[in-house]
Amino acid sequence: MSGPEDASQGGNRGPDGAEGSRPSETELSARLERLNTSLGQVRAKAGTPAADKARDTSSPSGVALAFRLGAEFVSGVLVGSLIGYGIDRLFSITPFGLIVFTLVGFAAGVLNMLRASGEGGRRGKTGS
Repeated sequence: MSGPEDASQGGNRGPDGAEGSRPSETELSARLERLNTSLGQVRAKAGTPAADKARDTSSPSGVALAFRLGAEFVSGVLVGSLIGYGIDRLFSITPFGLIVFTLVGFAAGVLNMLRASGEGGRRGKTGS
């Protein structure tokens, strides 16, 4: 029967009594070090800094960008609607100015969102 002496000598026996089923602390540390080394080599080959940036979606800058994009869109629609309402009141053409300038504000809001996210400048610069 195994006693506390066996556990103090590394504890290499598993629940079924088989030798080597539980590695010691030093063996685990060596395996972890080898894994870190090989993982570092794979990451160096793959060039993961860009992948890490693309994967990080929970940063405060991502939340700030989302609020900015929302504000760009809403402000475009509101400004367009206010201009349309003003033109309706000025020229007494009640629904048409509001409808037209709300659509113009919508388009301006989408364009501002694309510019703020960095997608608007890339569209015309494809290289061809």
